[in-house]
Amino acid sequence: MGLPLKCLSTLLMSGKFLESVVTMKRLLLFVVAGFCWAAYCFFAIADDAANTFEGDKYQWHGFDRYDFVIDDATKNITPFKVSDREGNGISGAPQGQRRCVVVIPKKFADGNPWSWRGCYWDHEPQTEIELLKRGFAIAHITGSPDAAWEAWHTFLVEKHSFSSKPAFIGMSRGGEFSYTWSVRHPDKVSCIYADNPGTNPEVFPNLGKLAANDVPLLHINGSLDPLLGKISGVIENLYHQYGGRITVVVKDGAGHHPHSLRNPKFAADFIEKSVFEKKPPKPDFVPERFTKTSFYPSESLYKEFPDERNYMTCRGPGFAPVYNRYEFSLRDVEGSIQVVVPNEAATGTPWVFRPSYLERDEAVDNVLLSKGFHIVTGPIPYNADGARLPHWNTVYKYLTERGFSAKPVLQGSGGGASEAFGWAIANPDKVSCVYVENPLLRRSFLLEKSVLENLEAVKIPVIAYCGEQDTWFNEYHEKLTPLKNLKILKEPNRGHLPLSPVNEKILDGVCNDILDAVGN
Repeated sequence: MGLPLKCLSTLLMSGKFLESVVTMKRLLLFVVAGFCWAAYCFFAIADDAANTFEGDKYQWHGFDRYDFVIDDATKNITPFKVSDREGNGISGAPQGQRRCVVVIPKKFADGNPWSWRGCYWDHEPQTEIELLKRGFAIAHITGSPDAAWEAWHTFLVEKHSFSSKPAFIGMSRGGEFSYTWSVRHPDKVSCIYADNPGTNPEVFPNLGKLAANDVPLLHINGSLDPLLGKISGVIENLYHQYGGRITVVVKDGAGHHPHSLRNPKFAADFIEKSVFEKKPPKPDFVPERFTKTSFYPSESLYKEFPDERNYMTCRGPGFAPVYNRYEFSLRDVEGSIQVVVPNEAATGTPWVFRPSYLERDEAVDNVLLSKGFHIVTGPIPYNADGARLPHWNTVYKYLTERGFSAKPVLQGSGGGASEAFGWAIANPDKVSCVYVENPLLRRSFLLEKSVLENLEAVKIPVIAYCGEQDTWFNEYHEKLTPLKNLKILKEPNRGHLPLSPVNEKILDGVCNDILDAVGN
C-alpha cells in the first residue's frame, strides 16, 4: 500500500496537476458565465418581443395600444390603421376580417401575463386598466371563439412571448365566449372572471376539464339578473361537484347591468393571485397516482362593499379557507381513500377517520381542518355492502407509518356512526375518541356484528351530537347512556338534518371535547 500512496502524493503535488486544476476552474467559470449570459439574452429577447409590435401605436386609457386584423380565410395577422373617431373603443372590420387589439403595460410583470376579453371591448374596463398598472397586457378579438382565436393566441404567445395561459374577462355574452374557448383549451387558461355570464350547451358538460386543470373561477352577479339561477348558479354547483374553485359575489338588488365593480381591486387581486399562484407539491403520503381537487366551506357571507355603496352575498375561496383533497388507491384495498389536507398540520399530525364523503357544510370537520387535522375518508368497496376491516386496517397502517398520529378520531354521522364504533371496538388501543352525529346504531360492516351488543368494549371518550327531534334520538340516546366516557351535546328544535351542529356554542363544545381527547 505504501508505494501507490507515495505515487499519488507525488502526482498531487506536481506542477502539471496543479496547472490542470487551475485550467478546469477557468473552464467552469467560463461555462457558468456563458449560461448566465444565455439566460439573460433569452429573457431580454422575450421582453423585447412582448413590447415590440408592428403598426401604428395608439393610446388606450394612458397605455400603448396596437390594432390588427386577422384574415378569416388565411388567418394572417396584419396591422390595422384606426380611425380617430374610435377613441378607446373599436368599430367594424373590413369584409372577411376580424379586429384584434393588444394594449401593453409600461413594464411587464414576470412571465408576461395578459388578460383576454372576447366581447364588448372597453365596456367597464376598470379591471383591465388596473391589470395594466400591475404589469399585465390586455387583448381582444372580435367574433365568437373559432380558429381565428387560435391564431390570435399563437400570435401573442409564440411571436410576442406572452404567457401561454391568459386570464379571461367576460361580461354577459363575453362570459360565454370565455368559457367556450377555455373548455376547449383547459390547459391554456389561468383563470376566468365572468360577470353575469351567458353560456351555451358546450360549456356545462365540459366544466370538469377546467376543474381538472385547477382553473379558478370568479363570478360577479346581480341578484336580480335573469341569468343568475339558470347559468351562473348551474356553473357554480357543477364546479363544486367537480372539485373546482369558484368564488361568487352577488350584488344585492342589482340586475344584469351595470357589470363589474366600481373598485377593480377585488377582481384584479383574484386574477393576479391566480396567475402567479404556485401549486403546492403533493404531500409525502400521497402515492404517485392520485387526483387532487379543492375543498372549502359552503357558507355565504353578507358583506358591505363601501366603494360599491351596496351589500354583497359572498362565498367560495375568495372568502373562506381552501384545502386540497387527494384521492388515491392502495394495493389490496378495494375502494379509494380521500384525504383533505390542512394548510398547516397540527403537532403530532392528528386526523379523523370516517366512512362517508366529506361535504362542504360539515361544520365540525371545517373547524378541525382549521386546527390542523387531516380528514380521511376510508375505502368503501364497490362490490360489497359496506366497509371491510382489513382494508381500513391497511389504510391505518399506511398513514401511521408516514407520520399520522397513532390514535385518530373515529367519526360517523347517521348510519356511518356504526362504522366509527365498529373500527373503535375492533381497535380499542388505536383510537383517541369517537365522535358521532345523530347516530343510527345497527350492524357494523367493519365489526360484522351489532354495535349495540358490543358497546361495553368502548372505554375511550365518546362525543355525541344529537338533535332533540331526531328520529332516532329517544331510541339510541338511552342505549348510549351506560357508556362511562360519554358526553352528549343536544340541540333543541333540531331534527336528523342537518347532521352537523348549527348552534355555535354547541359546535365549540363538540370541537373542544375532541381537541381535549386528542390532546391538542
